[in-house]
Amino acid sequence: MTKINLIEALKEVIGEKNLPMEVLVHALEESLVVAYRKNFDSEEDVRVTLDEKTGEFKVISRRLVVEGEDLEEPDRQYTLEEAREINPDAKPGDTIEEDVTPPTFGRIAAQTARQVVSQKLKDAERGIIFEEYHNKVGQVLTGKVQRVERGHVYVELAKTEAVLPPKEQIPGEVFRANDRIKCYVQEVRPTPKGPQIVLSRSSAKFVEILFKQAVPEISDGIVEIKSSSREAGLRVKISVATSDSRIDPVGACVGLKGSRIKGIVDELNGEKIDIVRYSENPVDFVINALSPAKVQSVQISEDKRNALAIVSQGQLSLAIGKEGQNVKLASKLTGIKIDIKTEKDVENLVSDRNIEE
Repeated sequence: MTKINLIEALKEVIGEKNLPMEVLVHALEESLVVAYRKNFDSEEDVRVTLDEKTGEFKVISRRLVVEGEDLEEPDRQYTLEEAREINPDAKPGDTIEEDVTPPTFGRIAAQTARQVVSQKLKDAERGIIFEEYHNKVGQVLTGKVQRVERGHVYVELAKTEAVLPPKEQIPGEVFRANDRIKCYVQEVRPTPKGPQIVLSRSSAKFVEILFKQAVPEISDGIVEIKSSSREAGLRVKISVATSDSRIDPVGACVGLKGSRIKGIVDELNGEKIDIVRYSENPVDFVINALSPAKVQSVQISEDKRNALAIVSQGQLSLAIGKEGQNVKLASKLTGIKIDIKTEKDVENLVSDRNIEE
């Protein structure tokens, strides 16, 4: 590879990979240091400089000037006498730099550099991809399904591939190659093979972002999502609030005749969505969170960590939900552990206590 061809090759990679020139030059300079040490069996402290305009490169040796005649590292040190042959003003502690570029280094270095530069370019590209997608954690992206292997769905995003693990999928979903899907970017992990981008469709945050995209009042900051809880495939609860008394935060999320929420329900394959009004008053918040059940009263503990919700016998199963789903989601939504009882349960409990006394 000639000097000019080397620069042309770098420029070609810049165009294809969209990498900064300085990244490539640094990678090449590092590779040439490796090539020099390998091909000339050298332990010298060297650096390589590359003129990116002409393709000229030099191997520069750096040696420390020490006192005395005995050198601990002959390849990296000069005696004061040796140093003054190069620089008459040298003194102990100085670093002497010399151009030690071998006549044959160009050919040997170019051959060795190809593989090393290729790896450095891959590393640089992976680094750029990592930073790009690390900054997208918390966003919802649309990608195309490449393949499904052992339940893992591999999704093609711009410049890279991401994975949707089985536990991050909505139960019952089936994906095929070339399907276009929306996913929440949950995590980006660095690995030896490059960044691993982990996607989710089961996260409650996924639903929050869908609402933000569908409801202008949320994206504009007029309506705020205060909390969310979800059992993917079955039900999700979202609490919303606004400081604008003219706005109904729940109605804004539902939309005229359900126009806004419909698209989200469709995206979640029919999953039930409860949008509840947030309240600073824990009693009101618990009552709202247990929707669609109707609650008669709520008692909150002094530390506000526990609540007793009293419902009629006819509302008990709805308040608890299938396998405790509704009360569990309401507890997570409010941050308060909720216990559900009927009026009769409370009366019996009081009666038993009176008998004991």
